[in-house]
Amino acid sequence: MTSLPLRIAILECDTPMDSVRERAGGYGSIFSRLLRAGADSLKYPGLSSTEGMQLSSFDVVTKQEYPKLEDVDGILISGSKHNSFDNDPWILKLVEFTKEVLGQERVRVVGVCFGHQIVGRAMRAKVVRSEKGWEISVMAIDLTKKGQEIFGQPSLALHQMHRDIIYECPPEVERLAYTDKCAVHGMYVPRRLITVQGHPEFTGDIMKDILVARHKQGLFDDALFEDALGRFDEDHDGVVTATAFLKFLLEE
Repeated sequence: MTSLPLRIAILECDTPMDSVRERAGGYGSIFSRLLRAGADSLKYPGLSSTEGMQLSSFDVVTKQEYPKLEDVDGILISGSKHNSFDNDPWILKLVEFTKEVLGQERVRVVGVCFGHQIVGRAMRAKVVRSEKGWEISVMAIDLTKKGQEIFGQPSLALHQMHRDIIYECPPEVERLAYTDKCAVHGMYVPRRLITVQGHPEFTGDIMKDILVARHKQGLFDDALFEDALGRFDEDHDGVVTATAFLKFLLEE
């Protein structure tokens, strides 16, 4: 797939908290900025932050709207505060749509956090609440040999905000990354799918807002919160990940 413009539909699986939305917009806007930065980094002929991409957004939660597959080249499934293993009608509809996309050969799938887990669920992988607890803020992630090849470096640092995991990699995919708490931090099938458990789209400001809000809600104890707060503004590989996403969508 090398023809431009590259048409990417962003499936918004959540609405950011008010402070994030006021500053950065919805997840469609947040991912659009990331993908444009990735396009500039990739330096692919005819593709940049200002040309060669058509980005669209779809609210799959309240409006339950989806793109027509003939109108897009790839879909990106966003993160969410919701549980990917729940059976709310909109989640079941999203799983079925993901199965439909994976079942054809042209449109490709990118999954991020909740979206990563939805792809796993669509492929009949076990998605569960981890007994090892949360992974939050900027963290180093070990890459497999294939992961190192795809991301072009020995390890990856990404924002994390999850305690749900894909328990084990579906047999038909290649695992890209892992940590002690999460064995499947990324998945890959050439010309079909690429996923990451982390949040390449997050900035330090977004992460800090989420950390403070969830600490106030009692989701994070003081020790976990203070540890994460010490890492929220560290360098991370969001643009590196976006560049890998675009290379995947363009590869022949």
